[in-house]
Amino acid sequence: MKRIGAAILAAALLLALCGAGSAEQILLVDADLQTITLYEGGQKVKSWPCAVGKRGTPSPLGVWAVTQKQKNWGTGFGTRWIGFACPWGSFGIHGTNKPSSIGGQASHGCVRMLNRDVEELYARVRVGAKVVIERAAYGPLAAGLRSLAPGDRGADVLQLQLRLQNLGLYQGGLDGVFGEGLKRAVIAYRRENGLPVGDRADWALYETHGMSLFE
Repeated sequence: MKRIGAAILAAALLLALCGAGSAEQILLVDADLQTITLYEGGQKVKSWPCAVGKRGTPSPLGVWAVTQKQKNWGTGFGTRWIGFACPWGSFGIHGTNKPSSIGGQASHGCVRMLNRDVEELYARVRVGAKVVIERAAYGPLAAGLRSLAPGDRGADVLQLQLRLQNLGLYQGGLDGVFGEGLKRAVIAYRRENGLPVGDRADWALYETHGMSLFE
């Protein structure tokens, strides 16, 4: 059921991002199935297998854009690099010298492809193309709630910033980085809600805030 719902949402997103008659390109990365699909003008061009980020270093969920393309970008990144940026870091779609990792959760957040596949994608995709990274399970909460601490980065950190901003506790940037501003907000939230003193967003905090995996 979750996959069917995700497919409907993905289709709706593609329609929203591609206007009628548009030739806009979208790269849709399914982090659950470990596939990357190129759409142009709302029509599917081709899909390839890929590898995405490990649980501790997940690929950034959301809608981004291709900012650069380079050949032989660096050791370990295969023969092609297609870079995209999000608020908490620069990531890329790239080749690999570990082809056995394709089809799994293996990277530090980038999207890996077989070298022959990324070379084909590189020849087709343009700078400015949208990169949509999604997974069906829990949307921006990725594979589930995790305990967050200062220094963490990710879509779940961004969700925490948004929620504490709505409570008037966080005034910093919405950048997905657990910095000093978010640390102060978490400490204040814990104090106001009778939680043990600390600077972590843990399950006790999620429970008092009603942050669940069924949203």
